[in-house]
Amino acid sequence: MPEAMLTKCRPISSLLAVACARTRLALTSAAIHLALTFACHGALASVADDIRIEATRPNQDAEGYALPLISHWTTGNHALSRGWAPARQLELIDQGHYLLPWFQLPGRTTSDYPQTAAEFTEYYEESIKRAAVLRLPLVFIASQWEAGLSKDPYLRLPAELNPNVVTADGIVLPKVSPFGPVQPWIEIGLATTATSWMKQIAEWYPDPPLVIFLSNNEHAKLMWKDAELDRRYVAANGTGTSKSLKKDLVSKGWIERYRALQAGMRSGLASPAWRSASIFIGYDAAGPPHFGRWAEWDSYALNTSEFIDPSPLVWDGGSPSFYTDNWRESTDFTMYCPQIEFMNLVFMNASARLVNPRFWYEMSVWDGHMPDDPATDKRGYYESLGQSYSPARYGGMVRFGMWLTRPRAVREFRDWVYPREDGNDYFMSLVAAVDEVHNTPLLRDWWQRGTLVVNPAGMHPYQVQIPPEYQSVNRWFLLDSDANPPKPWAPSTRLRVYALAMSRVRDHGAEWLVYAHAPTGPVADADVKLPGYGVLRIMVPTEGAFYQVGRGEVRRVMPWSTELQPRAPLGVRAD
Repeated sequence: MPEAMLTKCRPISSLLAVACARTRLALTSAAIHLALTFACHGALASVADDIRIEATRPNQDAEGYALPLISHWTTGNHALSRGWAPARQLELIDQGHYLLPWFQLPGRTTSDYPQTAAEFTEYYEESIKRAAVLRLPLVFIASQWEAGLSKDPYLRLPAELNPNVVTADGIVLPKVSPFGPVQPWIEIGLATTATSWMKQIAEWYPDPPLVIFLSNNEHAKLMWKDAELDRRYVAANGTGTSKSLKKDLVSKGWIERYRALQAGMRSGLASPAWRSASIFIGYDAAGPPHFGRWAEWDSYALNTSEFIDPSPLVWDGGSPSFYTDNWRESTDFTMYCPQIEFMNLVFMNASARLVNPRFWYEMSVWDGHMPDDPATDKRGYYESLGQSYSPARYGGMVRFGMWLTRPRAVREFRDWVYPREDGNDYFMSLVAAVDEVHNTPLLRDWWQRGTLVVNPAGMHPYQVQIPPEYQSVNRWFLLDSDANPPKPWAPSTRLRVYALAMSRVRDHGAEWLVYAHAPTGPVADADVKLPGYGVLRIMVPTEGAFYQVGRGEVRRVMPWSTELQPRAPLGVRAD
């Protein structure tokens, strides 16, 4: 029985009594087996209850941050990746894991999935009905709902009725515009959800507590710097307009149109229960995490005088990419890494919740593994440097991002045609990172109530063209360590130890939780400077470890391996 299940099944003694009372059995092996059956049935119900409670917990809940859930982008509807399908997800929930179940959004055309009633029944029916019994939240994943606007019949509409970019000479480009008519957005949204497939799903599960519609959000759209490419913008504002005006009008245009799209989708749903339970989330609809990285960063951002990013007004939530992509130089062991880049999201997420208190922040994660493309595969790149990339190393990096930003969900990406077996061990390392927050009371308490510690001794390395209003916000949370080289750092500077901390004050005084991981190999005696306390000497494994600090003590909370043998004792010295 999985350890998480055993945790949920305790205390067994009371359940033994219940089982024996119900069956009038003596305390025999048969009675014990029956009691365990009762216990584990309760465990499964408890895990499902916990998933529902955390998925629906408000951002401003009195108990603190909602505990994280684990989810995925690969929906298992492709023949090669069936192992990711909902039936397998429910097996993992049965085993005591905290999954947020995900499904492919049924298509609206005969070329989309599913194409036949048999496909639909096989993929959806049993899993949706099981989710209904357990009262689980649902996620429906699609590419881009608005993509149909850039195809016929919309692409052939007259210029004045066309939702796409219309150039000065009347050419219609297959990319949506924030200056076109709004009505087509409502129509395409309605067509996305008002399908017989979705009506059937609603009949099987009439009262879900939460339904997330997740868009890949990568359809071609007009960028703010190209606003004058659309003649409707020029007609209203002329040419040579300022960057600030373009950003402001493009932002407002997207807010209106994407909210119209979502209103159409909501109106197409089968019942008031589904309409009230549904939220709409976009990939990379948060940030920009690349804030300040190079001189032209804001060419790829929609920051205005009103907000750092319009996403909280465009969407109900965002899923930014905590990726070591295969197409850029970002790694998990250099200054140019998602661990440092996502430090920008700490203040951005706080700003998002001010604008939209219900904004659902989750993080999408990926290690850049592309087995069919050895020229760009990130694991292959590490191997060329003499490094190995294990599930433990992946889990260590993702834990850092989790504890840095505390997402509602961690959503892994894998290319949709790869079998689950190719990435299962890596995914399960993320499942473990989520499970431990739920199943370890100390970590759960810190997740809910801890305050992220700012490192006042340094600055975020992304400092190019920072707008005045953001120059004093806290963006640096990496703790100093003697295992890392002296500053300044270049993007390619290698870092051995990534450490962060949370703090709180109790009756006995201040205490801290420190998390540290060492992606390129364990560090047996790293000195880590903890602001307000001192310099800790700790062991840092590849997959990471937590340390409870306070009252003059440093206690390791959770090591996951015995790979480290300390060359020096754990300890602390004063600053």
